[in-house]
Amino acid sequence: MKHFAPVVLFLLHIGYSNAQVEYPYPVRTIPVLLENKMVQMAYMDVKPTNARQTVLLLHGKNFNGFYWKEVMAFLEKEGFRVVAPDQPGWGRSDKPDLHYSFHTLAHATRMLLDSLQVDKAVVVGHSMGGMLAARFTMLYPERVEKLVLENPIGLEDYRRFVPWQPLERLYEKEKEASYESVKQYQQTYYPEWREEYEQYVVAQAAAIRQPDYNRVAWVNALTYQMIYEQPVCYEWDRISVPVMLIIGQEDRTVVGKAYLSEADKLKYGQYPELGKKTQQQIMDARLVELPGVGHIPHIQSLSEFQLYLLDFIK
Repeated sequence: MKHFAPVVLFLLHIGYSNAQVEYPYPVRTIPVLLENKMVQMAYMDVKPTNARQTVLLLHGKNFNGFYWKEVMAFLEKEGFRVVAPDQPGWGRSDKPDLHYSFHTLAHATRMLLDSLQVDKAVVVGHSMGGMLAARFTMLYPERVEKLVLENPIGLEDYRRFVPWQPLERLYEKEKEASYESVKQYQQTYYPEWREEYEQYVVAQAAAIRQPDYNRVAWVNALTYQMIYEQPVCYEWDRISVPVMLIIGQEDRTVVGKAYLSEADKLKYGQYPELGKKTQQQIMDARLVELPGVGHIPHIQSLSEFQLYLLDFIK
């Protein structure tokens, strides 16, 4: 990981819990009107000379555009234009009090592409970004050339087995977040923790130290509710573009897993089975299964992820 060494030296010098991360490319913003509120949406746009295609990268719930840095560098080198937004409510974008929905986020993403004069893109979504990428493709199929779903959440309907939680309770839990709790949760993403993963904890935990963290905690609760209440897994037949599912076989992510019984924790979030089931429901889907890989293939197994991604989108 070519960006790893300087980041680690910086973090070791000042201490992880007080560190910040620098995005790998310049961050710009555009205003988008959402629910009659003007919201600044942050994004990175890497545009090599004579770029042949545009790749849109959609981040997961506990991430932002920062964690795409190695994928962006690879795609830039291969001659692709790359757009990586922080969705409204995340990262360096504004965090408004909205009725968050995948429809709203897809609309904001379309407005971003319009502003950049990108008519069509290969859409890559990881984790929650996979749910957003699916909804974006359903709403705007003419804007999607191909779709890549990397260990997307929402391959099963969490409402059917995760106990519902009042929004106020979700908010109180979010306010209790600490650097240590963020790290503990991110450790579940990998079969084995490596020191180089710490930078992604830093990127997520940076919001905890902000003076307006209560606002961030409220948005975090709202977006948990969004995931819980707005499944996409019943609509796979609406997707007609070519799809590649990249599924780390060690992933057992369940949104709301802490609310499950021990028996149900073993029953749900079984990505090897969920990947196969989802492939069968999509008209034109290719399934890539990565043994020994957890929730984030593009970090844990970068070279393998890049190989399959390039083969699919070229």
